[in-house]
Amino acid sequence: MEQTEGVYTEGRAGHEHGHIRSFVRRAGRMSEAQQRYYDALLPKIGVPYQNAPLDLAAVFGRTAPKILEIGCGMGETTARIAEAHPENDYFGLEVHVPGVGALCKLIAEKGLTNLRIGNHDAVEVVRDMLPEASLDGIHIFFPDPWHKTRHKKRRLIQPEFVALLTSRLKPGGYIHCATDWENYALQMLDVLGREPNLANSVANPSPEALAAALEADSAAGLAGFAPKPEYRPLTKFENRGLRLGHGVWDLVFRRRTP
Repeated sequence: MEQTEGVYTEGRAGHEHGHIRSFVRRAGRMSEAQQRYYDALLPKIGVPYQNAPLDLAAVFGRTAPKILEIGCGMGETTARIAEAHPENDYFGLEVHVPGVGALCKLIAEKGLTNLRIGNHDAVEVVRDMLPEASLDGIHIFFPDPWHKTRHKKRRLIQPEFVALLTSRLKPGGYIHCATDWENYALQMLDVLGREPNLANSVANPSPEALAAALEADSAAGLAGFAPKPEYRPLTKFENRGLRLGHGVWDLVFRRRTP
């Protein structure tokens, strides 16, 4: 499940939306089933973009923990988590329309009532629609690694966007990132660790160890990564990578309490 969203660089000259967009809108074809569920369900469970604060309790019709997922892909993980945790409400953001259609189909098949979808740039949704301290958690699973050196500025996990996300977390709320790209895992650990309002859920590596890992471009044996939380299911994509010997790194940081 690889998905990208906009990298937050508000006010950057030459960018119409005030930030570099790290996603590319793919023109993939929707299946007939995806189109059917998209047309039938999105008007009911979709949350249109608006340049105004969103009342999440009103959107879901109840008071419950609110979890944001950025980049739902084809929706498999998002739907499985929502199904397993009916006590939480989930707001999934996905720019790829066939993915939205696939998630609509899963929502209908599973009868999920605790999941809503936004089909818009996550940076703009978080910046313009989500009030400060409104979220209990944020999931960012396998974002596009933009592995070429000249493209790394397009990666989602950048200091400015992490600061924005952190401001939307309640004290004690968490941000959970996962990636199967070692270099990106190191960048995530570095960026999240530098955010003063976040604390790692596990022991941070020493500055010297992190600097050496960044220089060597290797996370082998480096502290700071979390065990995979039980709520994040293994996807087919991830299982295939694990069978091939690819690593997967989870990072869980929490907003500091005052």
